[in-house]
Amino acid sequence: MQTELAPEFRGTDEGREAEAILRKCVHCGFCTATCPTYQLLGDELDGPRGRIYLIKQVLEGQAPTRSTQLHLDRCLTCRNCESTCPSGVQYGHLVDIGRRIVDEKVPRPAVESATRWLLKEGLPSPLFGPAMKLGQSVRGLLPEALKAKVPAKQEAGAWPTATHARKVLMLAGCVQPSMMPNINSATARVLDAASIQAVIAPEAGCCGAVKFHLNDQEGGKAQMRANIDAWWPLVERNEVEAIVMNASGCGVTVREYGHILQHDPAYAAKAARVSELTRDLSELLPDLVPALKARVRAPQGVVAYHPPCTLQHGQKLRGGVETHLRALGFDVRVALSESHLCCGSAGTYSVLQPELAYPLRDRKLGHLKQLQPSVIASANIGCITHLQSGSQETPVRHWVELLDAALAAA
Repeated sequence: MQTELAPEFRGTDEGREAEAILRKCVHCGFCTATCPTYQLLGDELDGPRGRIYLIKQVLEGQAPTRSTQLHLDRCLTCRNCESTCPSGVQYGHLVDIGRRIVDEKVPRPAVESATRWLLKEGLPSPLFGPAMKLGQSVRGLLPEALKAKVPAKQEAGAWPTATHARKVLMLAGCVQPSMMPNINSATARVLDAASIQAVIAPEAGCCGAVKFHLNDQEGGKAQMRANIDAWWPLVERNEVEAIVMNASGCGVTVREYGHILQHDPAYAAKAARVSELTRDLSELLPDLVPALKARVRAPQGVVAYHPPCTLQHGQKLRGGVETHLRALGFDVRVALSESHLCCGSAGTYSVLQPELAYPLRDRKLGHLKQLQPSVIASANIGCITHLQSGSQETPVRHWVELLDAALAAA
């Protein structure tokens, strides 16, 4: 796609990156067919190709409008379009650039600005944990819309105390320890059973995704640098073999630290190394299966697995969870239709765009429940919470919790 950048973007790092991405796009429209928001709304500007045109216009000097901002806001950043694109267009990076520029030029209404500020400052805040505990204590009294965002209180279980030669770093995350603490402890127990020790650097916090994708990109970068500083002593001394992520939304972000901080002279090399070491938990399954196979008692019943977009499209990891859990005796199945489509969670999207997020959730649950599962599994806390809010009769769990329970049963 031929592009002539406006003078304000010509010669800038963002301008050069955006132009290179735009030039790859041949506006074929394959992406439109797999875009969840286009399927719901049927508007070209609510599909990747239309949004690419909007960003191109802004980069060429056309003034963005509130309508431009709305169409970019409606994007889930699920990156399904990247999996579909035959030309390798890095749409996710382009929409990050476009959103930042548009937000600088188009003021938001006061209520919308306040909501976005509360999300980006509140979710990574140390106050989130106490607030979640309070919400859980009065959960039965909450209105349905708020109750959907407050999962029932969960016990974490014991953290293993054994020391192993093999060690991996693990990011606890910003909301996961308060909302679903068993995911982290289950991860540590499963790794411990395979003689791998999970280590958490206390100084590491939010991966930076929340702020970065709410267009506080500098705030997000500051959190990324803080995590790199927290991890670097262990990385530099080669004391850990990987940085393991059990939330695919965090994983896709940490894997892109190298890209996001590539122009930071103090952090570019460290960020690239951190990205290189980052692994989704499912990537350890080839090691875990032979070590655990004789010790697992898989439960009866179908496990309906929803692969998060951040795993299958963002990290390009497909089939690993299903294949290896089946090898351990689980009856894992994916939806027969639209398993590639987003569930509508998408970070803070379900809060900011509920009129789109909830139809996508119900559509996803409809496909999953055709499998008549005893449990629904996923690999990202956002997807799990969002799906559980619409699935009262079927529990939704992280797949590592199912594996941990099967080890305990044996």
